[in-house]
Amino acid sequence: MPASPSTARAINDRLALRLLQQDGPLTATQLKTLTGLSRPTVADLVERLRSAGLIRVVGESGAVRRGPNAKLYGIVADRAHLAALDVRLGSVSVVVADLLGATLAEDSLPIGSDTGTEPAVELAAALLERTARAAGPVPLHSVGIGAPGLIDPATGELRDSSGLPAWHRGLVRELQRRLPATVLVENETNLAAVAEHREGAARDRETFVLLWLGQGIGAAVMLDGKLRQGASGGAGEIGFLPVPGVSGLPSAVNCEGGFHSLAGSGALCELAAAHGLVDRAAVAEGQEEAAAVDAVRAALEAGEAGEPFLKEVADRLALGSAAVVSVLDPGCVLLAGAVGHAGGVALAARVEERLAAMSPLRTEVRAGSLGDGAVLRGALISARDAAQDALFAPEG
Repeated sequence: MPASPSTARAINDRLALRLLQQDGPLTATQLKTLTGLSRPTVADLVERLRSAGLIRVVGESGAVRRGPNAKLYGIVADRAHLAALDVRLGSVSVVVADLLGATLAEDSLPIGSDTGTEPAVELAAALLERTARAAGPVPLHSVGIGAPGLIDPATGELRDSSGLPAWHRGLVRELQRRLPATVLVENETNLAAVAEHREGAARDRETFVLLWLGQGIGAAVMLDGKLRQGASGGAGEIGFLPVPGVSGLPSAVNCEGGFHSLAGSGALCELAAAHGLVDRAAVAEGQEEAAAVDAVRAALEAGEAGEPFLKEVADRLALGSAAVVSVLDPGCVLLAGAVGHAGGVALAARVEERLAAMSPLRTEVRAGSLGDGAVLRGALISARDAAQDALFAPEG
């Protein structure tokens, strides 16, 4: 059945708002070209959106005024603010932005492992509140949180996981309790994939797998433009993947003996030490990620002398990638996280070459372009998407 006039208006308004958010500011003529709608229809929707306070005139195209068609329309970006949190094992980072994603304020705070659950929750919540105040008096509408661990797809809540600080779950509950904003939480690796897909190295890919190479190791699966979390929220828990080259097997509560033991930062530190790139005894607990990043950079700078280490790293990453590729055939694997960012194009090329020798399925391997900030950016995109549906919903 054809859409009713009110439904058609709502669809057209949403399309125009999405274009203004992604590509704006735009003139009415540009909106006509991009939407394929008639000039009168575009004129009507522009008037509706202006009357609703969703868009406004932000300037004119060209140096000389040329009448109504020269007006540039843009989203009313300060209608509400958004916040994103990147919650790590020992820290939390916050950014507050407007509805177009422009950063207004940001801050971060270390939270030591000896900090109790309630004090840690209060420290993180207070950090968000301070950053929101620094961004201005506009209220927060949506808050996106990226954290390690599994997200229950039925409830949207962070599941209790061994090895992760209790304050992570406590923080989500506390923010939901004390903020009038919508609070969303998602696995950090999944958010990195969302960010790389929307704004980074995978913008031209609707299907890909992102490997997050940080303190731990994880994967995110994007199929046909949609993030796939799995039946229990655990799609991409590649650290538990059994692989050759390690002793033992992983268990339901511990990924030691899985791919984590081969390609996690701790394993890469051990490998770097064997190649004389790192003094393993000098790497403090919790600092393995930084040491692995330093080792990869040092090996790249060393030229031929660093090649044996880089070859072994590529071999290890290709092994886990081959397992994923054989099941999903994504056509593209993205290396992200601090270690993936440090390796860059050079490491990605080595992994692609090794993977091509192991798998008959042609797979491009790329380096992520957003670096360690991908999680925060993905959380902000999540918050922005939630706000768009609520705020940019013109009455039909």
